[in-house]
Amino acid sequence: MLPNGVLADTYEEDKALIRTKAQWGILIGAIVFFYVIPPSVLSGSWISVMNRWGITIIAALGLQLLTGYAGQISIGHSAFIAVGAYTSAILTTRLGFPIWASLPLSALSAGMIGIIFGLPSLRVKGFYLIMSTLAAQFIIMYIVTHIGLTGVQSGISAPRPSLGNINFDTDRSFYLITITMLIICTYMAVNISRSKPGRAFVAIRDNDLAAEVMGISLLRYKLLAFFIGCFFAGIAGALTAHWIGHVSPERFSLLQSLWFLGYIIVGGMGNIAGVFFGATLIIGLTEWLSLGLQNISMSYPHAALWVAPFVNILFAVIIILFLIFEPKGLAHRWHITKANYRLWPFAY
Repeated sequence: MLPNGVLADTYEEDKALIRTKAQWGILIGAIVFFYVIPPSVLSGSWISVMNRWGITIIAALGLQLLTGYAGQISIGHSAFIAVGAYTSAILTTRLGFPIWASLPLSALSAGMIGIIFGLPSLRVKGFYLIMSTLAAQFIIMYIVTHIGLTGVQSGISAPRPSLGNINFDTDRSFYLITITMLIICTYMAVNISRSKPGRAFVAIRDNDLAAEVMGISLLRYKLLAFFIGCFFAGIAGALTAHWIGHVSPERFSLLQSLWFLGYIIVGGMGNIAGVFFGATLIIGLTEWLSLGLQNISMSYPHAALWVAPFVNILFAVIIILFLIFEPKGLAHRWHITKANYRLWPFAY
C-alpha cells in the first residue's frame, strides 16, 4: 500500500523496496546519521554498546529468517555464532588468512554446519525440532571445548582488522565495520524475505503439507533456511571475535540463544523491522538496568548482589507480557502506524 496520491506505473516500481522520494530521503538520512553521529557524539562505553547492538541484530536477522519466516524453531543459535567466531579466529591466527577472507569463510562454515543440524527438520517439527537444535547447542560447544585448535577452555585470540594503513583497533573505528555489515546484511535479509525462497519459507511455516502439495520442496527450502540463518550467525560470530579480540566458550551459552529468540518475539516474528525493534528495546533496557546496578553497587555493595539477577527476570517478564498483550510484537504496532499515515487524510 502506497501513500495517497502515489501511483506505481510499472511492475518494477511496484516491487521496489524504496518507492517514494520521502522514503529515499529517510533512508539516506538514517545511513548518514548512523555513520556520523554515534562515532562523533557517543562515549567509548556507548560505542561499545552500539557495536554489540549491530552484531546482535545481524545474528538475529538470521534467526528471523529461520524461525520467523520458515517456522523452524532453533534454540541453538549462539552455537552457530560460535562456529563463525572460532572459524575466523583459527583462520586468521593459526593459518594466516586475512580477516576480510576469513569473514565469508566463517559465514559459509556456520551455514554448512547449520545444514547438518537442519536435517532433522525434514522429519520432525515443533517440540521435537526444538530438542534437536538444543542438541546442536551442546554438541557444537562440546566439540569447541575439546579441540586443541580452539584453545579449549582458555579460548583463542583474534586480531583486530586493518585495511591498508587503516587499523580498526578501537571500538570507535570498529563501529564503521559493524554498521557497514549491518546495512549489507539487512539489505540481504529484506531481499531474501521478498524473493522466491522467502515466499517458500512462509508457505512452509504456515502449512508445510500444503506447501509440498503446491510443489515446494521441503528438503530444499528447509535446509536452505538453516543455511541462511546460520550464515548470518557466522557473520555475527566473526565480527564478535575480531571486535572483542578473544573467543571463549562462555560467550556462546544456551541462555544467549534464548535471548535471540526473545529479540524476535518482542520485535515481531516474520518481520525484518521487528529484529531492530526487539534488539533495541531489550538491549536498551538491559544497559539502563546495568547502569542502575553500578550506581547501587557503589552505594550499597550488598544490595547489588540481590538486584543483579533482576536482568534475567526483567527479560522473562518482557517476553511474557508481549506474548500475552502483543503477540505480534512491536513491528505490528509499527505497521498500524504506517497504515494510518498512508491512509491519511481518508482514514476510512
